[in-house]
Amino acid sequence: MASTCTVGIDFGTESGRAVLVDVATGNELAMAVYAYENGVIDERLPAPDDDVHLGPDWALQDPEDYLRTFQIAVPSVLAQSGVDPSDVIGIGIDFTACTMLPTTAEGTPLCTLDEYRRRPHAWVKLWKHHAAQPEADRINAVAGQRGEAWLPRYGGKISSEWFYSKALQILDEDPDLYAKAGRLIEAADWVVWQLTDVETRNSCTAGYKAMWSKRDGFPPGAYFAALDPRFERVVDEKMSRRISSIGERAGRLSERAAEWTGLRPGTAVAVANVDAHVSVPAATVTEPGTMVAIMGTSTCHMVLGDRTATVEGMCGVVEDGIIPGLFGFEAGQSGVGDIFAWFTDNAVPPEYHAAAASEGVGVHTILEREAAALRPGESGLLALDWWNGNRSVLVDVDLTGLLLGATLATRAPEIYRALIEATAFGTRAIVDAFESNGVAVNEIVACGGLPERNKLLMQIYADVTGCEFKVTASSQTPALGSAMFGAVAAGAAEGGYDTIVEAASRMARLRDERYVPNPAHRAIYDELYGEYRTLHDYFGRGANDVMKKLKSIRARPRSDV
Repeated sequence: MASTCTVGIDFGTESGRAVLVDVATGNELAMAVYAYENGVIDERLPAPDDDVHLGPDWALQDPEDYLRTFQIAVPSVLAQSGVDPSDVIGIGIDFTACTMLPTTAEGTPLCTLDEYRRRPHAWVKLWKHHAAQPEADRINAVAGQRGEAWLPRYGGKISSEWFYSKALQILDEDPDLYAKAGRLIEAADWVVWQLTDVETRNSCTAGYKAMWSKRDGFPPGAYFAALDPRFERVVDEKMSRRISSIGERAGRLSERAAEWTGLRPGTAVAVANVDAHVSVPAATVTEPGTMVAIMGTSTCHMVLGDRTATVEGMCGVVEDGIIPGLFGFEAGQSGVGDIFAWFTDNAVPPEYHAAAASEGVGVHTILEREAAALRPGESGLLALDWWNGNRSVLVDVDLTGLLLGATLATRAPEIYRALIEATAFGTRAIVDAFESNGVAVNEIVACGGLPERNKLLMQIYADVTGCEFKVTASSQTPALGSAMFGAVAAGAAEGGYDTIVEAASRMARLRDERYVPNPAHRAIYDELYGEYRTLHDYFGRGANDVMKKLKSIRARPRSDV
């Protein structure tokens, strides 16, 4: 008997991943990855002659890579599985956020038009585009001066990664292009628009990245006008006040999108979601008390609550933002796996790479093995985890990394372990912020690439936080979550489910492995964490702004030196 299936597509930083999932069991029948042709665009535009260079902290993408994900990855999972398209009842997508782009009123990305292809602001601004920090500073200062009621919902600070910071940067630096943009839109909503031919704005990105709430809507026009008079009508002129809730159906697959994907026209398409948020029900979590940590290049920390709360540096709290009927809290670290990748790419001696090659393994495996032989504190090292800025709790992209205690005897595995510990301390700071404000974190479920690949990391996180860590069964948790929402978009009448809670009870699972805190390690990690917090507050709260001064010196034109 044929299985009833859904497709989930996870649009990540470097690639798009599609999974084909059995609706009855959650079994993943096939998976395909499309590596974006243009990847992360952070040095020069892929425009004619490649001579348009980007400044520091830029991170762009090509929207045509997203369409190629539909055209390549989805047909691949159908071919691998042999599933008949008539047995696929729904499709869901999730996206890194805030990732946004300017388009025409009809949805054509401006960067695909010849007259705009050489203009950086015409391209997609990826989540880790941090060049809009001056705009974020202005957004925060004006909101504080005006006493905007929505600001506490976001921990008191709006990030440079978020929607209006990026939109305001377009207005500041290329006002003509801003005027030409018929729409400013999350990439998540744009790809759903391409699937259905209907523009649909989702409540998740609107709530967490664009200061929208179910009860109050968007901030008032007077606030936007205080930022810039030309920005007063940004919502009505460039966005939409019609917001669709996650779990709803955005529309049905168009004839054009059916040709791309190989699916049937009319297949239900779910309202878009965010990669971290969609992972929560896919990690079996539908009630308060359990944090979900989505651990990859960065880490997102998601918690459910039955009431709202103000938590320093949280990325947001949104009613119905993750699970209907509950408040969804988000925090995060903007660099985790990226830090380890930076270290192995730039600072690990050749002999470790040679050892990895001789064993046929990755260099991370060699470093993990040697780092695991060290006891906590043995290296004498302590690090701050800000190589890509700080998302929570300080919300400051101008903070940078720090390694303290190195000597001429320090070895690469010791630094590797110190960097892992630093990211664990960063997670503990976030857990402490939630718990001190009445949001319970009793256990943590981890998903993403890191929990699968690095057992030392998982044990260190358990030891540092004092929380038991569980791990999701799926290796593609966001894509599974999107497939679950695809089943809800179809609904029980078409073979799916009527609620995401029901879908989670049938389609989501955990592995048997657990990481339990080691009491023998906890005392030394408590001591090291105290020193981490001293450095955290000293460099992060204004006592010493050397990190920002160094960045400002770096940004000076060469002609000034």
